[in-house]
Amino acid sequence: MTQRTLHGVTLECVRGDIANQPNMDAVVNAANAELRIGGGVAGALHRAAGPGLEAECRPLAPIRPGEAVITGAHDLPNRYVIHCLGPVFGRDEPADALLAACYRNALDLAEAKEIASLAFSSISTGAFGYPMEAAAHIAFAALRKALPRLSHVRHIRFVLHDEPSRRLHERVLDGLGAGPANPSEGDKT
Repeated sequence: MTQRTLHGVTLECVRGDIANQPNMDAVVNAANAELRIGGGVAGALHRAAGPGLEAECRPLAPIRPGEAVITGAHDLPNRYVIHCLGPVFGRDEPADALLAACYRNALDLAEAKEIASLAFSSISTGAFGYPMEAAAHIAFAALRKALPRLSHVRHIRFVLHDEPSRRLHERVLDGLGAGPANPSEGDKT
């Protein structure tokens, strides 16, 4: 497992179940527009959270690609669920900007609620068809850009469902410190 600290925020990639992250204040749902139970991440989170999550989501829907909303976590072991609607690859354009907006908007909600730790899945890479490597680069670029302005979020975890996805995200994270974002910031691995 790679951990990297940038701007005082720990970033990590793990293999696991997004619905079982008890040491995270919030989990991020790769939601559908209606914020209902579905397949993949949305299905796993809704099933684990129980019917109260869907009931709380109902008046918040629909959301558009790139948007995010926040709810309680109900029966999940977290305080909050942040729901992001990622773009459907090949349909929702500009896909890269909409995907980056998911991460930016999730972090904005986390900051507003003073959330210290949150776990992301790989948004849009399941049924929405976004190529995993391209999505990982967009996600980490969006995070890297947002990190300097975060005052409450101190820990970001990517929870991936299989080992190849975890390794891919870890490789992208390993390269995150390269580049001129802030050369004076001490990166730690």
